[in-house]
Amino acid sequence: MSATESSVTSARDLAERAKRITTAELARYAERTKGSQQANQRARKVLPLGVPSSFQAYDPHPVVVRSAEAAYMWDVDGNKYVDYNMGFGALFSGHVHPVVRGAIEAQLDHGTLFVTPSENNAEVAELLGARYGLPMWRFTNSGTEATMDAIRVARGATGRDKIVKVEGGYHGHHDEVMISMKPKIAEAGPADAPLSVPATAGITQAVLGDTIVVPYNDPEALERALKNRDVACFIVEPVMENIGICLPQPGYLQAVREITERYGTLLIFDEVKTGITAGWGGATGVLGVTPDLVALAKSIGGGLPLGAFGGKREYMDQITSGRVIHLGTYNGNPLCMAAARAVLTEVCTPDATNATIMRNTKLVDACNEIIDDAGLPAHSIQFGAKGCVTWSAEPIRNYRDYKATDFDLAFAQWIHGINRGILLPPGLDEQWLISIMHTEADALVYAEVFADFVEQLTA
Repeated sequence: MSATESSVTSARDLAERAKRITTAELARYAERTKGSQQANQRARKVLPLGVPSSFQAYDPHPVVVRSAEAAYMWDVDGNKYVDYNMGFGALFSGHVHPVVRGAIEAQLDHGTLFVTPSENNAEVAELLGARYGLPMWRFTNSGTEATMDAIRVARGATGRDKIVKVEGGYHGHHDEVMISMKPKIAEAGPADAPLSVPATAGITQAVLGDTIVVPYNDPEALERALKNRDVACFIVEPVMENIGICLPQPGYLQAVREITERYGTLLIFDEVKTGITAGWGGATGVLGVTPDLVALAKSIGGGLPLGAFGGKREYMDQITSGRVIHLGTYNGNPLCMAAARAVLTEVCTPDATNATIMRNTKLVDACNEIIDDAGLPAHSIQFGAKGCVTWSAEPIRNYRDYKATDFDLAFAQWIHGINRGILLPPGLDEQWLISIMHTEADALVYAEVFADFVEQLTA
């Protein structure tokens, strides 16, 4: 038997073992989450899929949570979890951080909604400007709104209609970007020139025609897309976090910056997921490439619904002049501003951020050691306070690489972990987050449970 044949046999054997683990763990899950199942069945009578957001629906049924504190959550069955999901990355400050809670409680004495400016609007904008090196900001209520408004500003500034996004990239649930989020390969076209595939019903042909899709880590494909000089913006996660963690290859973002400038296309960094979890200045600061506009949400709000977009004055002044209109009753409301101010000044300080990233480094190193010792076709990857295990021997470079990873192994690891108090994101394409409130012991629980899974997988 050749080495290649042996490798294929080994991969097939691991997949079969993973399926056996999954079968046993699904039965265990059903037994320990009966309350969650009943709660979901009740909710299905009044909520499609029984959840308020389709991201929260997963098989066999979602865990229904009753309470959370620091790095932990408890479900309706009384099961305790170390939370590594942390609100899909929104809770970098942890669950109910006492400083954030204090700021919210103090603001409650003075009101929750003014629909007229508060002093904290300018202060939080100044804090974001100091981190990102961009002078002008507006607030929204979510990452979806932040990316939507940034795209509108780009169209207003350039007078162009078309946009470019990356295949496999998620930028919220407005129409322009709900295209080629997770397309079926059979429908996606050539790898170097992907087709624009709607992710949902309800996307018009006109919208579909204005959104061009390119592979990540492929500057040549981007240049081809921009050559007609009719593209308003290229919106991209500087580090893709809709497919695990996919890092930019050396020189990619620098090339993106040069190409967009050359063709008069604005560069928008979607840092909704990376944000301040990447480092004090976000992925923008860590990677050293400054976009024209940046969209934020999740981690800046301390668990409250808050988004923001900011950029260079010449582009944000599209709003100043009234050429682009940006509206929202709850934008910059004083409750969310109080939470954000606490997060940005007192909780997620440079020292606290660096210490949390170092705890995550220890976890990632521990996982890689487990993988190496077992000789598994997998690797762990880190970006800031986030990490993930990807079931492929080599790092992924784009969506097509991601689709070639082993999802049977990924699901088996997830269901095994949740039955042992490890709450990972359910999508198998997300990342864990180590929050400010995870201790080193909390962080390394993941590695202990992962080691148990690997032992079962390779026994």
